[in-house]
Parts: sequence; C-alpha cells; structure tokens
Amino acid sequence: MRLLHTSDWHIGRTFHGHSTVEHLRQVLDALVDTAVEREVDVVLVAGDVFDSATPAADFFEVLTSTFRRLVAAGVTVVVTSGNHDSATRLGFQSEFASLAGIHVVTRPEAHATPIELSDEHGPVSVYGIPYLEPALIRHRWPEVPLRTQAQAIAFAMDNIRADLATRPARSVVISHCFVANVAETQEHGLERDITAGGLDVVPLATFDGVDYAALGHIHGRAELAPNVRYSGAPLHYSFKEAHKERGAWLVEVGAGGLEGVEWVALPVPRRLTRLSGGIDELLADPQYAEFEQDWVEATLTDQARPLDAMRRLQSRFPFCANLEFRPAIVAESEAESYAARMRGRSDAEIVGDFLSHVRNGVGPTEAERAAIAEVVS
Repeated sequence: MRLLHTSDWHIGRTFHGHSTVEHLRQVLDALVDTAVEREVDVVLVAGDVFDSATPAADFFEVLTSTFRRLVAAGVTVVVTSGNHDSATRLGFQSEFASLAGIHVVTRPEAHATPIELSDEHGPVSVYGIPYLEPALIRHRWPEVPLRTQAQAIAFAMDNIRADLATRPARSVVISHCFVANVAETQEHGLERDITAGGLDVVPLATFDGVDYAALGHIHGRAELAPNVRYSGAPLHYSFKEAHKERGAWLVEVGAGGLEGVEWVALPVPRRLTRLSGGIDELLADPQYAEFEQDWVEATLTDQARPLDAMRRLQSRFPFCANLEFRPAIVAESEAESYAARMRGRSDAEIVGDFLSHVRNGVGPTEAERAAIAEVVS
C-alpha cells in the first residue's frame, strides 16, 4: 500500500497580512497530481487542516475541491483534527464523508477504532488520533491520569496497541503533537512529563509498535525514526521557515510492514528571501534582481532609520512583507539618565550627543561640528 503523508495545511492563514489561499490551492493541486502520478492509495493529513476554528466559506471550498479530486482519482483520504481546527466543524457529516472514502477523525473516543483498508497482502489498520487537549478530554476517562498531552497520547497508543493485538494487520497511526526523543533525559532522572519551550513533549518511544507514525504540528519535515516522521506544512508560513523544503512523505507499506519512505517535493509558489544591507544598496545593486518577485524580509543596516522605507523597498520588491532595522554600528547603552549625561555639557556637545543618539552611536562629522559651532556660539 502506498501512502502520502502530509499535514498542517492551515487553510486560511495569512502571511504578514497577505492571503495565502491561492498559493495553497496551487500546492494542493500539485499534491493531488503527485498522488495520481505516483499511484498513491491513501493520503494522510495529520491535523491543522484549517488555521482557524471558524474558517470562512471560501476555505471550505479549497478543502472540498482537493478532496473531490482525490476521490475522483480513487484515492482514500484520512484526516485528523489539529489544535487549530474546530473538531466539531471539521468532523461535521464525517459519517457520510466516509462513504466516499474520506475519513475525518475528530472525536477523541475514536482513536482506537481503525479505518480498515486492505491491499493484496491483507489488511492495513489506520488509526487517527485527533488533537488531544488534556483539559478537554480527561472527564471522559476520569480513572486515567491525563494532565499532559504526553499522558494523553500514551493512553491513546496503549489502546491502539491493545486493539492491534486482536487483529493481524499492519498499522499506521496519525497524530498531531510535539514528539521528541527524550529517552536520554529520562535516563538522567527527569520525570516523564517533560516540556520544552512551553510545549508538552511526547516521548518518541510512545509510538513503538506501529509500522508507521505520520505526525503533524511541526512545520518542517523531520525524521525522528525511520517509521516516525513529520511532513511539515505545504507552504512557508514564516520567514524562519525559508530554508525548509516543502513536500510530503511517500510511504510504502509492504507485506511485512514498512518497506520504504521517499521525500516528494512540492512547488513553492513564491520563494522566501531574507536580504540585509543599506536601503540604497538594496534598491540599486543588480545582484538583488533575482529576488524582485520573492517574498522579501529586509533588514536595513543604515545608521539612521530611512524615511518611508517599506514603500521605497516595495518599489523594487513588490512582495516585501517584513522590515527590520538593525544598524551596522550600535553604541553601547549607558545606565545613567539622559539628564545626568547632559549635566555640565555645552550646547554644541548636547547637539553632538543628540546626533550620536539618533544615528546609533555615530557622532557628527568635522563639517557638522563646524556647522554646530557656528549656530550655537
């Protein structure tokens, strides 16, 4: 069986105030084309289908169009909800959708009920684990400690392994969570409930015992183990992601389980580029011509903040979306107050200090000093 693992579509997310819907539509069309060309049997979407719990009607149309093309090509679709999704909205009429081969798993209690598929080698059980927020699910299983997402995913995986023990099937799990290999830290005496940067970390070992775990939540692709991977998002949603490839994992499940995983690149409708330099350099230097149609993040190194910088940059880079100001020379800050530093200084020195302040540490030139002396004398 051939599966295409993707996640984090975030339909409806903006990029620095710009709509990404048309670009995402292009990428999802390419994803469908890939599924057809590579004779994919199942497309897995590991959460965060939408960017908002209340997506606009146009965003549903993007999703419907993609699913319609996949079903028309004979591809089964399995989707789980992520933390950005409304499980209720995403799962609306999921029972009817399943009749068309679109399986949307949003109910927490459905995590151990597999979508049963088959190929020439026999059954393949696909388990969808929707995003499990402990505060919202612990009342369902009051006898189980569910204080963290790590505990919630461990509980779900224990149930999945118990179900697998009753059926001779190869297995695929879809989950939307933050997973890391924390075995080493646990060996040093740390508790199982681990956080990193405020994120609730699920230990990699939690996914032991399944042939493939398709993960979502992280926007860059990652291989945590040969059979445990993140596909990342199909679009770049931050300049910090500029260096990360966009695509999906093509997963081969054979008679004995996982046989191979291949990265399949998806198109990038508009590249992300980060430029740095003085504004005059960025506007005039021919070396930047190749970036004129990219999404651009410009870091200006001018000593004084240029006036109307964004408008000027957009005259050359119409898709300049973010601007930072980072002077090449920065004076060290002083703890004492401005009044204390000015006490006892002459008018010419005060003007000179003001110029140094607004120009980030660069004081007046000799010509400026002469002009200042002439004015304030």
